[in-house]
Amino acid sequence: MTNGHDTHSHIVPIKVYLLVYVALLVLLVATVGAAYLPGHHTLLNNVIALTIAVIKAVLVILYFMHVRYSTRLTWLWASAGFFWLLIMFILTLGDYFTRHWVPVLGWE
Repeated sequence: MTNGHDTHSHIVPIKVYLLVYVALLVLLVATVGAAYLPGHHTLLNNVIALTIAVIKAVLVILYFMHVRYSTRLTWLWASAGFFWLLIMFILTLGDYFTRHWVPVLGWE
C-alpha cells in the first residue's frame, strides 16, 4: 500500500541561516544596549527587553525549528503555545500590579 503523506522536506539555504544568525546577534546587542538605557528599571525598558526577546524567539522558532516551512497544523500548535504564554504573562502581571508591597528600610 502506498502512503498518502507528503514526505519531502524543505531544504533551507545556508544564506538564510546566516542572515538569521546575524539578526540574532544584532538583537543581542540591542538587548544589552537597552539594559544600559537611563532608568533601566522602568516599565518602558522591560517592555523593550521583552519585545526584543519575543522577536528573537520568533526567529528561532520560524527558521531553526523549521516552523516556517511546516504545515498549518504545526503553525496552529506554535501559535497556541504563544497564546498560552501570553495568558501566563497577563496572569503574572495582574498579580504583580495588584499586590501590596511593603517598603523595606534601607532600600532607596
